[in-house]
Amino acid sequence: MSPPDGAATNDGARPGEGPARPEEGPARQDEGPARPEEGPARPVESPARPDEDPALGHSPHGHSPTAADQVEVDEPLLAARVHRPSDLVRLLVGILGIAVVLGIAAFAHGTTAGLEADISNGTGQAPDVLIKVAGLVSSIAVLLVPVAFAIERLIKRDGLRIADGVLAAVLAHGVTLATDLWVSQAAPATIQDALTRPTGISGSLTDPVHGYLAPVIAYMTAVGMTRRPRWRVALWVVLLLDAFAMLVSGYTTPFSIILTVLIGWSVAYGTLYAVGSPNVRPTGQNLLAGLRRVGFQPVSAMRAESPEGGDSTEVGDRGRRYHVTLEDGPPLDVTVVDREQQAQGFFYRVWRRLTLRGITTGRSLQSLRQALEQEALLAYAAIAAGANAPRLIATSELGPDAVMLVYEHLGGRSLDSLADEEITDELSRNAWQQVRALQSRRIAHRRLTGDALVVDRSGSGGDGEGAGTVTLTDLRGGEIAAGDLVLRMDIAQLLTTLGLRVGAERSVASAVSVLGPDAVADCLPLLQPIALSRSTRATLRKLARERADREREAVLESSRAAKAARAADSGSASARSGVDKVVKKAEKKALDDALDGAREEDLLSQIRQQVLLIRPQAPVEPARLERIRPRTLVSFIAGAFGAYFLVTQIAHVEFDKTIGDAQWGWVGVALAFSALTYFAAAMSLLGFVPERVPFLRTVVAQVAGSFVKLVAPAAVGGVALNTRFLQRAGIRPGLAVASVGASQLFGLASHILLLLSFGYLTGTEKTPEMTPSRTVIAGLLTVAVLVLVVTAVPFLRKFVATRVRALFAGVVPRMLDVLQRPQKLLTGIGGMLLLTGCFVMCLDASIRAFGGGEAISYASIAVVFLAGNALGSAAPTPGGIGAVEGALTLGLVAAGLDGQVAFSAVLLFRVVTFWLPVLPGWISFNFLTRKEAI
Repeated sequence: MSPPDGAATNDGARPGEGPARPEEGPARQDEGPARPEEGPARPVESPARPDEDPALGHSPHGHSPTAADQVEVDEPLLAARVHRPSDLVRLLVGILGIAVVLGIAAFAHGTTAGLEADISNGTGQAPDVLIKVAGLVSSIAVLLVPVAFAIERLIKRDGLRIADGVLAAVLAHGVTLATDLWVSQAAPATIQDALTRPTGISGSLTDPVHGYLAPVIAYMTAVGMTRRPRWRVALWVVLLLDAFAMLVSGYTTPFSIILTVLIGWSVAYGTLYAVGSPNVRPTGQNLLAGLRRVGFQPVSAMRAESPEGGDSTEVGDRGRRYHVTLEDGPPLDVTVVDREQQAQGFFYRVWRRLTLRGITTGRSLQSLRQALEQEALLAYAAIAAGANAPRLIATSELGPDAVMLVYEHLGGRSLDSLADEEITDELSRNAWQQVRALQSRRIAHRRLTGDALVVDRSGSGGDGEGAGTVTLTDLRGGEIAAGDLVLRMDIAQLLTTLGLRVGAERSVASAVSVLGPDAVADCLPLLQPIALSRSTRATLRKLARERADREREAVLESSRAAKAARAADSGSASARSGVDKVVKKAEKKALDDALDGAREEDLLSQIRQQVLLIRPQAPVEPARLERIRPRTLVSFIAGAFGAYFLVTQIAHVEFDKTIGDAQWGWVGVALAFSALTYFAAAMSLLGFVPERVPFLRTVVAQVAGSFVKLVAPAAVGGVALNTRFLQRAGIRPGLAVASVGASQLFGLASHILLLLSFGYLTGTEKTPEMTPSRTVIAGLLTVAVLVLVVTAVPFLRKFVATRVRALFAGVVPRMLDVLQRPQKLLTGIGGMLLLTGCFVMCLDASIRAFGGGEAISYASIAVVFLAGNALGSAAPTPGGIGAVEGALTLGLVAAGLDGQVAFSAVLLFRVVTFWLPVLPGWISFNFLTRKEAI
């Protein structure tokens, strides 16, 4: 039970008073025995004399200080500074607030003007004496309050906070100057009107952001004034008084004051997150003081190690754990949860809450008391349900930013720490019995991973005869009165957790023996990665990569053996023409057999098969858990930006005049070049396929790609369709992927070379010397810098090398086969050049259709198309919608084309190359589907 209110209060750890305070007491990181400059963490003695710390010197039961008070704490050294997720959250909120203020100022001019008029009329009736007094007092106090707080912090030897505040003030002043410059010279007139007022002196305007107020706000926030009640009141009084004085005197506007406050606030938290905040987390000494307040007499405390390989977010969310030895009585397991650990994984939890449907998730950021109460409730509820769970015996606060939960000690080991042979069927059934007990009272655990299942010592080894008892820990993320969906997710999670250790068959068998076949079968729709824990998903991805490596090695080994056998038989073959066909068929069959033999099913598929053997009629269709996918969200945002850009451009276009002035002959030329691109695309693909594939059917597949691009990103849909087409044409999956990869690789290389070549020509058009364009030089320098950065950073170097090696592992052998047929290689390269040329000529014809052919050169058109096509391939939107139109229009305008002509030409180009082929593409797609060609 929790102690009474008097015992659980933070009498010895109140801010600014008791020594248990992380900033000032004996647990300070810059003063205590765990000081970073003094070496690694080690057991330390607590200075627990009564004259130094009443909270440590005696217990609530009247214990007097003795030798037993000299307790030891063994824990890793805490970092002197930490990057707090809460600071990042506040920074993003501040940036969002700035964007909202600027958006209102830009698009709601009438509202801002009316608000300023109302405030001016209301403040205009204030007495002049009051205005002058308020201005004088605020101008003095706005400087005096920060100085007074700095002196108070320096007296308490907290100079690091003052340094952070000064840095934030300097950065805020720089941001203020940049904002003033932007508003005065480049911002729209509506924003300028909302943030400034005329001063009446030679037409000058007031400052959009106050040059002294924003730095003061940044300083006050960075040094932590807002977390101290008395200083917080003084801060807000000074700010409100200063804002009132400036508004009444006509020196500022309401939006200017709001923007000033948001800039100072955002810069302060951005600075704190970048440089780190002083670590004020409670240490082991603070833990011992808290234990004494609730009646325990600790002798030593040792920090428990985090599970290896665990997800950092999940591990951090569980808090820090200590094993505490008492003077008398059994040891304790103590969990310390502080505000910063609780904030870890905030964005991940928000994302899961937004994207998953039908799943009740906990609040993204609970208060410490809410977290404490939830874990206590779940601990008591689990025991009442008959499940084995740690017994909670006390709770307490450790200062204003941390709480502790005291449990009876569990002497076992986690399931993750056991060897595979130690996990018996009896142990698995015992784990399912605990889950059955929870589900009988509709309690969901929500995190049934290996480190949440603790096995007592009778099942952790020894002679191997004891089955052991499983105890469920980490109940903080669970739910009371959970719905059916969440309860079935628990079953799916434990099936996967046990399956990773003992295999799918034994995992399913133990579950069926306890829960029954129907309950296990009902969880099949939820047996999907998104319904599992984060660490389990990471393990499944790792196993998938290992399976793919084994399959690739098996195929390569079989290929090497077949080539060696063919080389050995080459001298004895007489009729080479007939033998080659037989040998190739044998090689293909051997490779297919090797691939089939090496192919392994993933764990989730194995679990489904085992369940279906018991319940063949069980539902297997995965449940739709995702409300929105990341790609959908990115596509929506990109489409919104593209639509906004197109609407702003269309608003200035006179369509009747534009269409009436169009030269329809050039429109027909653009259509002809658009149709020719499909033949060029077929050539560029077949040039890297040594096997014989029908050319016309390949052209039809490229036309079908026009329909696929409408529902998938441009760089994804075409690759998937071509790979499927080649597989259906009789080419093995590995070789089909390699052929498409080789085509894409050569296409990328030719795209870069053409872009550089045309860029060079563009730079020499207007000069007699062959001087390259500055843009090309800047691009080459940028690429060189990126290459140097990648090669210098070990993580990036390994990342790129791994992926390049994986790419060339399949592409290079395929390219060697193509190089043996020069005609094929010429066909592929010629098709790529023809494809680019047809698109450039189509864009040129679209420009000439609106009378802009003489204003721009072919080289400039080629550069614009190549750059726009690259952006369209990288964009996540289907067919690069929005990105291609914007890039092409801006590029043509930058090249010297009239804006209206450029937009009309790009619209025509996209109509003939993207929108008109959709219907023929749909027809071709259905045709190939009926013929089983894709």
